[in-house]
Amino acid sequence: MRIAGPYCYGPIQIINICGLSATPPPDTSTISHRQPCGAPFCRFSSRLCRVLSGDILVSTPADHTATDRPRSRWTTYGLVLAGLVATGGLAKYVASSSGQKSMGGRPAAAVGVARVDLADVPVQVAALGTVTPVDSATVRTQLSGNVTAVLFAEGQIVQQGQVIAQIDPRPYRLALAQAQGTLARDMAQLESARADLRRYETLAGQDSIARQQVDTQRASVKQLEGTVAYDRAAVGTAQLNLQYTAVKAPFTGRIGLKQVSVGTYATPSDTNGIAVITRVDPIDVAFSVPQGTLAAIRQKPQGGAGLPVTALDQDGKTTLASGSFRTLDNQIDTTTGTVKAKARFTGASDRLFPNAFVNIRMQVDTLRQVPVVPVSAVRHGAPGDFVFVVRPDNTVKLTVVKTGPSDGTRTAILSGLTRGATVVAEGADGLDDGSKVSLPGAKPAAKAGQ
Repeated sequence: MRIAGPYCYGPIQIINICGLSATPPPDTSTISHRQPCGAPFCRFSSRLCRVLSGDILVSTPADHTATDRPRSRWTTYGLVLAGLVATGGLAKYVASSSGQKSMGGRPAAAVGVARVDLADVPVQVAALGTVTPVDSATVRTQLSGNVTAVLFAEGQIVQQGQVIAQIDPRPYRLALAQAQGTLARDMAQLESARADLRRYETLAGQDSIARQQVDTQRASVKQLEGTVAYDRAAVGTAQLNLQYTAVKAPFTGRIGLKQVSVGTYATPSDTNGIAVITRVDPIDVAFSVPQGTLAAIRQKPQGGAGLPVTALDQDGKTTLASGSFRTLDNQIDTTTGTVKAKARFTGASDRLFPNAFVNIRMQVDTLRQVPVVPVSAVRHGAPGDFVFVVRPDNTVKLTVVKTGPSDGTRTAILSGLTRGATVVAEGADGLDDGSKVSLPGAKPAAKAGQ
């Protein structure tokens, strides 16, 4: 609705806007337009109306008092407040109804159960270990020379003293022959000097020669005896060098990849040497144990030596070998709070590979006849470790327990459970204290109204 003209101060009879017509109320006196009209005409019989929409201000007769506006505002506030209270009550009712329905109307949960039994549980120390060979050596030649033969297959087991490579022996044979010749010459000179000394001593006894000549000859004999001793050592050195031309395995073990070929000039300073030999049987595993377990280990006879140790693969599922604990290191690593230890395994050369990582389980003690439950039965939450105990009325009770060691399938319960109790082993995710459960083999409860 729009009033003709930018400003109008007279009575309004009929106003037509966009095809709509309206007549003023019978008691309309004056409509004052302070701005060009552009808003709908509001019509009330006995109330003050002010319509501010666009650019129109409409005033009704003076019989409307100033108290009508606050009264209308408080009425609106009251209606809004009543609506909020009603909405809150409805929400509370809906929440209460849904909670009662979920608690009282939820069907019993199907669960798997297990009976608490008594069993012996091993107390084990778990650690990550590294397979360490007892002996490992890089075999190098002890003299220089050309390699004339490589006498091993890569990866084979070689025996102690077995020749694995040959250095050209000809120069060393000649050196031995030369040393032997020098020894023979000096020995002949020594025999001659000794004969002269015997003659001089006879003549000196007859006062035929001066005493000084005898002493000089005796000194010559001593000198030649030293020369012969030196020559004998030279012969021994030459013989040893000749033996060194045959490079031998220092101990029985598995030999690695060859580092030389026929025709290579080998020297004692070669970094890679001829090959690496590793003793694989027996073989050790080095690992670290927490310092808190030292007392339990050291109180055993011989400081724990002989405790059973099991080596498992990286997944911890397959047993690779069984051995025995040997010893602890003599100090604790202050950065980790652990101490290094070693275990030895025999007959496991085909399963324990040097420098491989394995999982170690060392049995320190055994708990005798303690309650045990499946590992899946133990839950963890705000109360701590707990289990759901099934009561005779097929409801569960949340029971806090103190857990002990575990062997991977069963967990020892140190307190909180007794033998013969029934605990939930499967399907406990949605349970609460007092929840109803359906045991395996039980018939489902009939629904209401059936």
